[in-house]
Amino acid sequence: MDDHSGDFETPASEWRCNGSRSNDVFPSKPHLTVSASLKESGKSQQQQRRRGSARPSMDADEFMNLLHGSDPVKVELNRLENEVRDKDRELGEAQAEIKALRLSERLREKAVEELSEELAKVEEKLKLTESTLETKNLEIKKINDEKKASMAAQFAAEATLRRVHAAQKDDDMPPIEAILAPLEAELKLARQEIAKLQDDNKALDRLTKSKEAALLEAERTVQVALAKASMVDDLQNKNQDLMKQIEICQEENKILDKMHRQKVAEVEKLSQTVRELEEAVLAGGAAANAVRDYQRKVQEMNEERKTLDRELARAKVTANRVAVVVANEWKDANDKVMPVKQWLEDRRFLQGEMNQLRDKLAIAERTAKSEAQLKEKYQLRLKVVEEGLRASSSGHNRTNSEGRSPSNGPSRRQSLSGADNFSKLTSNGFLPKRTPSSQLRSSMSSGSSLVLKHAKGTSKSFDGGRVKQIILGKEI
Repeated sequence: MDDHSGDFETPASEWRCNGSRSNDVFPSKPHLTVSASLKESGKSQQQQRRRGSARPSMDADEFMNLLHGSDPVKVELNRLENEVRDKDRELGEAQAEIKALRLSERLREKAVEELSEELAKVEEKLKLTESTLETKNLEIKKINDEKKASMAAQFAAEATLRRVHAAQKDDDMPPIEAILAPLEAELKLARQEIAKLQDDNKALDRLTKSKEAALLEAERTVQVALAKASMVDDLQNKNQDLMKQIEICQEENKILDKMHRQKVAEVEKLSQTVRELEEAVLAGGAAANAVRDYQRKVQEMNEERKTLDRELARAKVTANRVAVVVANEWKDANDKVMPVKQWLEDRRFLQGEMNQLRDKLAIAERTAKSEAQLKEKYQLRLKVVEEGLRASSSGHNRTNSEGRSPSNGPSRRQSLSGADNFSKLTSNGFLPKRTPSSQLRSSMSSGSSLVLKHAKGTSKSFDGGRVKQIILGKEI
């Protein structure tokens, strides 16, 4: 019995030692912090951005390395995996505690059954002892009654003896010995019976004492059984409390599983958005390369326009000189008249060539303006992509961790500094709303194709004008 009670007490003590585990079911979420290297890189990138857009943008490989190096999704995934491992470990500990509690409960049930059996046996023994005591009490009463009757008979015999002695004195009676002999025999028998009854009384006294000792022992065992029953009740109450705590832990585990599923879904959504944004950033890098090519081509076109202006001025001067020389040569010797028709035709031809060159210059200016507008559009789209990245990172930070340092937005902005070097904000109306990555890619590809077409047309027109100018110079 003592062994069983010791077994009962050990799980409760273990649970008291491990009672602080229920408070650790909802661990505080670890806050993500930005490393010093990222902060230093962010400061250097901001200084480079302030210096101007004269520095060329990053390559695509460096841009992707920087983007993957400062990826908050990987940090969040690692944090969630660590939380899942901690929760699995806590769940295993809770299951081990549940198994230990179940074993202790089984041992308690066995001990309760044994105690109930012992109580039943003790009650049966008590009933038997009570019945034997009642029978012995009845026997004692009978013996006392017989003793009283024998004493009364003895007193009656003595009275008769006195009367007989008195009668012998008075009258001549038969001898006293003849009268006393049967009476003495009866007295001997009565004394023998009295001795037997006294022996029986002594034996009954011994039995009553032993029964009283047995009753005391039975009372002690009953008290011990009642104490053990109270202990069993306390253990059952503790077991119920532990079962309630186990149910609470199971509910908390369910809530944590739901939260884990939600976090996994959010991480999947964020990874998908990151992929889309990476594709958009790659497309933006290609567009930035195309814009740089267009800028270089525009500079070349401006240089060609300057050269064409110079050649046009030279052509005007040479045309005037040729017109003067031809007019002087074509004068008749008689009337010195200038052939005006031919001179006018040549002048019209030269004016047509000049008009063509002016048209080409106007087309080049229009293409330059369209390229500038496309550049502004690409800058606005890149700004929209950056704002979308900032909004997605800041929204994720608000939903996942309260009080988290808002450094993911600047880091993402710093990672996009390669695309930011060639972007300048212009005040051409309102900023467009956030468009899907597919629409952004399609619009960027269509804009780049239009710019390429314009560039090809302008280059062809400039080449054609240059050839015509060379031919015209040769003819002149």
